[in-house]
Amino acid sequence: MPVPMGDSLSFCGRAWAREDLDLIRQVTRDCARLSRTELSRTVCELLDGRGANGGLKTRECYEFLPRWQARGGLTARPPLRLTSPHRPRTLRLDSARDPRPPLQGALTPYLPLEFLLLQAPSDRHLFHQYRQRYHDLAYRVPYGAQRRYFVRSQQPPFPLLACLLCTRAACKMAPRDPWIGCRDTARPAHLPQVVNHSRFLILPWVRIRYLASHLLARAARQLPPDWWAAYQVQPLLLETRVDAARFPGSC
Repeated sequence: MPVPMGDSLSFCGRAWAREDLDLIRQVTRDCARLSRTELSRTVCELLDGRGANGGLKTRECYEFLPRWQARGGLTARPPLRLTSPHRPRTLRLDSARDPRPPLQGALTPYLPLEFLLLQAPSDRHLFHQYRQRYHDLAYRVPYGAQRRYFVRSQQPPFPLLACLLCTRAACKMAPRDPWIGCRDTARPAHLPQVVNHSRFLILPWVRIRYLASHLLARAARQLPPDWWAAYQVQPLLLETRVDAARFPGSC
């Protein structure tokens, strides 16, 4: 019989069976010397905890375990060990990402635009550098399903204009779920069809009229085939979030 873990301890909507919970307790007890990352990977392998792309939900399990332990679910083992407790992940910046000469004026001279889906490690590193230096939320490691884009003008000298990051949606979000009629019973089946546009960065020296709204419209058309190619899931909703205390939510 499934054992609901409660709103604050759901594992992406999954209700754990009692035998699953017993197995997690046994693994964390017998493998107490493993780090939390290693334990999470082991649990996901044993319980086939996989996302829409077939990959293990290691990061989700990494967050689930200490929350369950705080509720008394893992009383038989010592506190979970972090993988790198003394060295939080940082990103070193270099001068190559310094501001460029201003790009401004009307949108038309910069069209057409090219959305570059990032694959190479060098491109991903550059992407992280720009986020760290110029985005209000700085650099944070995304996990789970994701697509990252550079946007360049296809007019010489092909300047880089923006960075976009789309990730899997949050498991639960109070403003969103009632609006789309999302109930707990349907959440596991339909949540993969919601994608979060989690970072939208137009580089600060770019001041091109109507560029932001043009990029958002293009992103909504570009993302579905790219998401399907990677995860075999067809997105139906693209969401984003705005800090209303700081921004009006308009382009």
